Amino acid sequence: MNSVRTNSRFSLIVICLILSVAFSACSNSTDAPVPAAESSVPAAELAALDLGPDVDVKTVAEVKDRSDVLVLDVREQWEYDEKHIPGITLIPMDTVPNRLSEIPKDKEVIVTCRSGNRSSQVVNFLREQGFTNVHNMTGGIVAWEAAGYAVEH
Repeated sequence: MNSVRTNSRFSLIVICLILSVAFSACSNSTDAPVPAAESSVPAAELAALDLGPDVDVKTVAEVKDRSDVLVLDVREQWEYDEKHIPGITLIPMDTVPNRLSEIPKDKEVIVTCRSGNRSSQVVNFLREQGFTNVHNMTGGIVAWEAAGYAVEH
């Protein structure tokens, strides 16, 4: 009986060693980094976004440069000229209804304004128009600046 247990344990150990070696050989763990040119999709875009209805400025700062995100400023032109988030698109609130075709449905759209009030209204309007990809940046550019993020003048 002891020899059967010993043989079973020995067999189990051998199987574990074989599997361990097989998994090690199959893994792609090397010390050399994989060059970025080998991937057609930037690493930041590999993960799908899971944004809620409201998005904080930290999250916006992290995702605003992704090709699948549009950050939309709905303030007036003079407010935008005074200061704005770099790379942001301006469509003043009162022109949004006439410019719906400029707002993509195949990207995540994060709407911002000065404090989050107008952007919240625009997000609600866009949802009424059938947009499912719109999010409000809480706190607006006031919160953006308070967090220390750059603005353009």
